[in-house]
Amino acid sequence: MTVSDLRSIVHFALCSRILTILFQMIFNSLIPDHRADAFRAPQLHSSSFGDALLETLLSGFSRWDAQHFLFIAEFGYIYEHNFAFQPLFPVSLRAVAETVLRPLQWLLNLHSRLLLAAVLLNTAIFVLSAVVLYQLSVAVLQDRKLASLSSLLFCLTPASVFMSAAYSESMFMLLAFSGMLHLEKGKPLTSCILFSLSTAVRSNGIVNAGFLFYSQLRQCSLYVKHKVKVTEKDLYKSWLNLFLWSVLLVTGGTVMIVLPFVLFQCYGYLTFCESTVNAALDIPPPLLQLARDKGYRVPDKDSDLPSWCHHRYPIIYSYIQDTYWNVGFLRYYQLCQLPNFLLAFPVVVLGVWAAWQFVHADPWYCVQLGLTCRKLKEETEKDSHLLYGFHGHRVFVYIVHATALLAFGICFMHIQVVTRFLASSSPILYWFAAHLLLEVEPGHLAKDPATSPYVYKFGIFPRNQLTALLWAWRGCSLTARCVLGYFLLYWFLGLVLHCNFLPWT
Repeated sequence: MTVSDLRSIVHFALCSRILTILFQMIFNSLIPDHRADAFRAPQLHSSSFGDALLETLLSGFSRWDAQHFLFIAEFGYIYEHNFAFQPLFPVSLRAVAETVLRPLQWLLNLHSRLLLAAVLLNTAIFVLSAVVLYQLSVAVLQDRKLASLSSLLFCLTPASVFMSAAYSESMFMLLAFSGMLHLEKGKPLTSCILFSLSTAVRSNGIVNAGFLFYSQLRQCSLYVKHKVKVTEKDLYKSWLNLFLWSVLLVTGGTVMIVLPFVLFQCYGYLTFCESTVNAALDIPPPLLQLARDKGYRVPDKDSDLPSWCHHRYPIIYSYIQDTYWNVGFLRYYQLCQLPNFLLAFPVVVLGVWAAWQFVHADPWYCVQLGLTCRKLKEETEKDSHLLYGFHGHRVFVYIVHATALLAFGICFMHIQVVTRFLASSSPILYWFAAHLLLEVEPGHLAKDPATSPYVYKFGIFPRNQLTALLWAWRGCSLTARCVLGYFLLYWFLGLVLHCNFLPWT
């Protein structure tokens, strides 16, 4: 890991966030907001000049689900559908607004400080995520050039707008990638803590328990193979000790990772199924009136219990996804949703292509679930790529993870959400895109960016592989143009559409 790589990544990540914020301001001021039929948090505070100014500058980052996060941070979990959102991100917003930004309370009301906190917090987290992704990429891919390009591509992620808006994607990604990194470093306890925190941000953090299980399975497999020279009795005893320790670690770690989700479901059950709240007295009248107007359910000890309270496993999250958002197996497969399928098409293609290319490179290794070490007796130029890079042996579990997320998203979720779902949960999108660019553009990427005759003429743009490749656009192959065009187009369109309450991913 070199200091120059980290400096370049941090510089580019900061530039991408600054440009994202500036373009958001421009598009939000020039394009009228669409009056979408979506949840809008009511304003109970009086507005000052500072609030009006902040609304003008940053309101594009408070659209769609951001309204839920800001509402929860300000008022707590009042409406039933608020429980679709895990608590760590809104709690963090409230903490920043009440501590770091508290001196601004004479200029900005709480809602405005929460929005400002979201933008500042996500900007800092995004830069840290770029650095963590680079460290993870170096550990897994064992190729610094590929790791650096992957992190630079991440700075232009197709889900870019959600990384700066009041959404939880950035925080989830930082915690999930950090957990993966510490697992690669052989620190399972730290990894479990980070994965547990990621579950407190987004419910799909539960899936990360699979990394812990696989790491211990692989460790046990390799241990047996490396101890073949000892006696059978000693081998059996040492393997049994390792197996028991792995079972204990996986069981305890899985409980730790799943616990935030379980506790939050318990909180939802206590709030609505064993409510002690008198809605008329305990909920602010404007919020109660909004619930009546829109049909939102609020906790009320005098009302009938919600139907999900009588389920054998009363999980409020699955009920909300089913009832409020109509999430279910193949429910989104309707002709009217064809535009949304087209929006998700590029990430689906990249995800399927990545899985196919990895499996095709060494099918037998995948059949063995990646539990063997690749030892090429005659390491030729053709086969050496199987030892490191995108086809390296450590990438297998990440391919499985990304493919499972993609399959779930295609079958169960609103299909357009798959783009940010995969982009914030798995490094595969960035690894594979960087791998493709290095395959088709070895000449352009081999050059020193500082020697480019086109870039940096005005000293504005960061000096790195990606900016040099972008400036050499006309000389790039079709594959490189498609990959770069996808990242740039979705970065740009996301700001235009999402920031004006228009449908996006």
